[in-house]
Amino acid sequence: MDIILVIVSALCIVIGLIGSFLPIIPGPPLSWIGLLLLHLTKSVQMNVTLLVITGIIALIIFVLDYLIPAMGTKKFGGSKAGMIGTIIGLILGLISPIPGGVILGPFLGAFIGEMLNKNDSKLAFKAAVGSFIGFLASTFIKFMVAIIYFGIYISILWEYKNTLFII
Repeated sequence: MDIILVIVSALCIVIGLIGSFLPIIPGPPLSWIGLLLLHLTKSVQMNVTLLVITGIIALIIFVLDYLIPAMGTKKFGGSKAGMIGTIIGLILGLISPIPGGVILGPFLGAFIGEMLNKNDSKLAFKAAVGSFIGFLASTFIKFMVAIIYFGIYISILWEYKNTLFII
């Protein structure tokens, strides 16, 4: 049973890494589930405090993933309408079948939100660029967290390799 949990946890870690680039897949929370599954094996004595802290971080990053593009919009001079447009665009971009919808959605959402707020196109474009930079920052943060969780996973596997992989 332990080997099955190790395999499934490895899949969660790898899919979590991929999910840090694909907003449809919640990268850090999925990577954390990989750590949790490794903890559930009988062979691994993982620190519960580490598991709780990494879980809280995964939840915070999951929430921030939706807020950071809106914060980027605000930082670049966008209004509340641009921030709301960014969030709506992000959600629509996630469910749209067009390639790059996740990147294009927040950008267009911020732009349209600012235009509906009767701002000029130059300010609306600047706010849309802020939403794109926020998206890139959010992706980078998710990737870094997923890499750290991958490192923790490898470290734990290495520490318990003799008990997990007895042939």
